[in-house]
Amino acid sequence: MAERLLFLTGHLAEPRLVETIRGIGLEEGSWRVRNIGIKVAALMTDAIIRNRLKGPIEADRVILPGRVRMNLEVLNEHYGVPFERGPDELIDLPAYLGKGGMPPDLSQHDLRIFAEIIDAPGLSVDEIVTRALSYAEKGADVIDIGCQPDVPFANLEEIVTTLKSRGLKVSVDSGDVGELARAAKAGADFVLSLDETSLDAVSGTACVPILVPKPHGDLASLIRAIDLAREKGIPHIADPILDPIHFGFTQSIERYAELRRQRPDVEILMGTGNLTELTDVDSQGLTATLLGIASELRIQNVLIVQVSLHTRRTIEEHDAARRLMFRAREDQSLPKGLGGHLLSLHDLRPYASTTHEIEKWAREVRDLNFRIEAAEDGIHIYNREGHNVATDPFELFPKLGVEADGSHAFYLGYELAKAEIARALGKRYAQDNPLDWGIAADRKSEDLIRHAPEASTVTAAREAKRKAQKERRDAADRRDDRDDPEREG
Repeated sequence: MAERLLFLTGHLAEPRLVETIRGIGLEEGSWRVRNIGIKVAALMTDAIIRNRLKGPIEADRVILPGRVRMNLEVLNEHYGVPFERGPDELIDLPAYLGKGGMPPDLSQHDLRIFAEIIDAPGLSVDEIVTRALSYAEKGADVIDIGCQPDVPFANLEEIVTTLKSRGLKVSVDSGDVGELARAAKAGADFVLSLDETSLDAVSGTACVPILVPKPHGDLASLIRAIDLAREKGIPHIADPILDPIHFGFTQSIERYAELRRQRPDVEILMGTGNLTELTDVDSQGLTATLLGIASELRIQNVLIVQVSLHTRRTIEEHDAARRLMFRAREDQSLPKGLGGHLLSLHDLRPYASTTHEIEKWAREVRDLNFRIEAAEDGIHIYNREGHNVATDPFELFPKLGVEADGSHAFYLGYELAKAEIARALGKRYAQDNPLDWGIAADRKSEDLIRHAPEASTVTAAREAKRKAQKERRDAADRRDDRDDPEREG
C-alpha cells in the first residue's frame, strides 16, 4: 500500500500545489492537500495548525512548505504523525519526493577518504592535531601525514600516537621506506606506498600497506605485489596511480579498469589530486567524474590533497560526490535529480516562478513592501504602487522612490544585486535569503523555529520614520504653544 501524504498550504499556493502534485504521478488516493486557511503558507504557525487541523490525521506523513518556521516536534507529539518541511519552492517538489514519494537518502556511502596534511614535518604536533580534527569534521575518514623527501621527521611517532589517541585513523605517506616502517611500528593504520620489494616494512604490525607499481605505470609489478601480500597474509590496498592530463591520464584510468578485471576482489585506492590540483577548472565537476569512475569500478578509497586555493573545499566535494554516486548506483539510476549540493554556479531550475505568475501576484499586493523576484525576462520589483521589470538594477532605482531613505535604498540595492548575479549565472534567487552556492561555501545557519528578525536596514528605516514623525509633532506642539493667547497667563 502506498504511503499516505498530507500537504498543508495556504490560499495563494493551493492551486499550484495541487497541479504540481498531480504532475508527479503519485498513486491515486495516496495524497491530499489541505488549505489551512491562511493567505501565505510560509506564515502558518504550529498554533494555527493545531487550531485548524483537527485530528486524527489519516496520513503517514505531513509535508509543510519549506519556509515555515515552527517547532515540528510539537506537532509530531500532538498528532502522533511525523511532520516535515518540504522544499522552499514548489518547483522543487518533484525532486524532493523522489521515488515513492520519499526524498533521496544521501546519508550513505562506501568510499573512504584519506585527507593528506602536506609538509607535516614542518608543523608542530598541535598544528597537525588542529588540522586533522578539521579534516575529520569535513568528512575525512583517515588523516594522511605527508612526509617530505630528505627532510628529517623526528617526531613522526609522536604525531601518529597523538592522532590515534584522539580517535583518528592515521596513514603516513612517504617515499622513504624507513619512515614507513617507523610509522607502522608506531601504530599507523595505513602507509603509502610500498611495492613488491618493500613489503617487509610492515612486518609484525597490523598496518595496511597501499601498494603501487614499480616502475611507475607497470601494472604487472602491482599484480605481483598484490599476490605477494596475499601469500604473506598481509591485508593491502592497491593503487595503480592516477596521472595528470597529457601525462598519461587516459592510460592510468585504463590501468584502474584493468586491475579491477584482473583482480575483481582487490581493494583499490585512487589519488585524485593529480587531476583536481593540476587542472585549472572548478574542481567539483572533476571530483564528481572521478568518483563516478570509482563507483563503477568499486574503488573503495580516495587520497585527496589540498594545495591550490581553487581546491579549498575538496574534502567537502569528495564527501558530497561519494554520497551522490552511491545513491545513484544503488538505485540503478543516473546521478541526476538527487540533489547533493554539487551544483554551485548554475541551478537546474533557476527560476522558481514564471513571469505570468509574478504578474498575477503583483496585482494582488495591497501594501507598500517591495517584493523582488528573478525571472527569465528580468528582475521584478513590485508593491501596491507599481510593478517594474529590468535586467539592470540601475534602471529600477529611479522608479522606487527611496532616494531620501538611505537604509531602505541600501537594502534594495543589496537584494537587487543578488538577483542580478543569480540571473547572470542561472541561479535561484529568493528575497532575504543568501544565494545557495552548494558545497562551494558554508551555508548560513538558520533558526527553523522562528522567522528571521527584520533586516537592520528595515528596522533602521522604521525607527527613522518614527523619529521624524515625533520631531514633526514636537515642532507642531511648539508652534501651538507660541500661538496660544493664554500661554503667558
